[in-house]
Amino acid sequence: MRVIIQTSVLLVLSNVFMTFAWYGHLKNLHSRPWYIAALVSWGIALFEYLIQVPANRIGFDVLSLPRLKILQEVITLSVFVPFAVFYMGQPVKLDYLWAAMCLLGAVYFVFRG
Repeated sequence: MRVIIQTSVLLVLSNVFMTFAWYGHLKNLHSRPWYIAALVSWGIALFEYLIQVPANRIGFDVLSLPRLKILQEVITLSVFVPFAVFYMGQPVKLDYLWAAMCLLGAVYFVFRG
């Protein structure tokens, strides 16, 4: 259980960096040329990889690859939705709930038995 928690915490941190690398430039650098946004995003993504790679290696010790991937996807949406709503100012939609329900179904099927 400790390994899963450690993996999850590292994946949450890496997803924060990833989300800002992928989407933060849309708010902060929208008036700059795309290549400036790409360079800034690559710089941020370096930190994401420095956390994500160890997280996956640690998690792979106790989780199968499909379980590790589903955990990653659940964490990705858990980080992305607050980012989209609070940082990017996107409206809350009922579709987020439906997407979360689909992910819960995926978690159930991958982690059962």
